[in-house]
Amino acid sequence: MAYIDEAFATNWIAPLGKNVTEFENEMCVKTGANQAIAMSAGTAALHMALHYVGVGRGDVVFCTSMTFAASCNPIVYEGGIPVFIDSEPGSWNMSPAALRKAFRKYPNPKAVVVVNLYGQSADYDEILKITKEHNVPVIEDAAESLGATYKGQMTGTIGDFGVLSFNGNKIVTTSGGGMLLCKTEEEKAKILKWITQSRDPARHYQHTELGFNYRMSNICAGIGRGQLTALDERVAKKTEIYNTYRDAFSDIPVDMMPVCDYGVPSFWLSCMTVRGCDPVKLMEALEAENIESRPIWKPMHLQPFYEGCDYFMHEGDVSKGIFETGICLPSDTKLTQEQQNRVIEIIKAQF
Repeated sequence: MAYIDEAFATNWIAPLGKNVTEFENEMCVKTGANQAIAMSAGTAALHMALHYVGVGRGDVVFCTSMTFAASCNPIVYEGGIPVFIDSEPGSWNMSPAALRKAFRKYPNPKAVVVVNLYGQSADYDEILKITKEHNVPVIEDAAESLGATYKGQMTGTIGDFGVLSFNGNKIVTTSGGGMLLCKTEEEKAKILKWITQSRDPARHYQHTELGFNYRMSNICAGIGRGQLTALDERVAKKTEIYNTYRDAFSDIPVDMMPVCDYGVPSFWLSCMTVRGCDPVKLMEALEAENIESRPIWKPMHLQPFYEGCDYFMHEGDVSKGIFETGICLPSDTKLTQEQQNRVIEIIKAQF
């Protein structure tokens, strides 16, 4: 509230002001990013990353299949062609083996969009080894993984560009909003111009490039600054929630999302797959007690809109199998121990 009150007191409400600048600076300090650009949505940040690397009509872009549609929709905004890559079972993230198969058919994609699913990093050493062989930029969709690390490095800073989301369900929220992390001042300056309608430095309104209205407001940035101070506390709580589920379910036929030893997840959502029971049965049992749960993301290669897009599997269709057997459990940081115990009891009763 202090940051928001200051914005009103100084009459800086619009997409300009101290909170926007400081939110960007504080995120750079927190993540180790060189540059940060606060935007109206994570989708906008991903769109501008694709725009910057030159995706155009007919260009192929590889993208993780098991994700939310916002990870691939901006490819279509630019006229590109999404090609979807399966997950690996050990992390649920992009499979390097499937990625290699995709490069054999499409050796010159314009970019690779790698999603860090449910708060865990993908295996970037393996992925970057492949992309560097083909000199293809990597856009790291870290919308779900703020606060997580890969080999000690904060997610969002590993690819050529990193995308963060501050949607209402994320670990840090600005009610809506996002941020693009990039490497150089030149990249930031160019993208800043684009997202403020590409206005040229002239006395009159003049535009020599296509522009976008994607800048974050000073009020939303103030919310984000306050939220960012609680990030470590929230990651700790999310971790506690995951570990409680893992320990409680050790004697029933479910598998929590595997945790890789190459990094430390933020555990944005606690997710599991079920053996010998329909996950819908579990969701309905929770719904009967007014408790919400969700399916795992339905992979993009199974979505009606993306029917016909090419898809490269790991060994069998891993993401399809996770979707068909998976469930996202209540994971909010306000979840009390008593509430979590109710969830656990209801689920265990179904077995």
